[in-house]
Amino acid sequence: MKKLYLSDSDKKIEGVCGGIGEYFGIDSTLIRIICVLLAFASFGTTLVAYIICCFVIPKKPYSKEW
Repeated sequence: MKKLYLSDSDKKIEGVCGGIGEYFGIDSTLIRIICVLLAFASFGTTLVAYIICCFVIPKKPYSKEW
């Protein structure tokens, strides 16, 4: 089962766009460009959604791989 997590390796601010990119298998840069364009088009509503996602999307659980 696939789950959405904040990205640990591909993050600029909190890892939301990196996590979404990993979940859908899309380049995170494309997700970031879409978020910026939507932020301008929606007069900041996307920014509020991003902040909410920072608190709602969980971090990856620590896994010890040997």
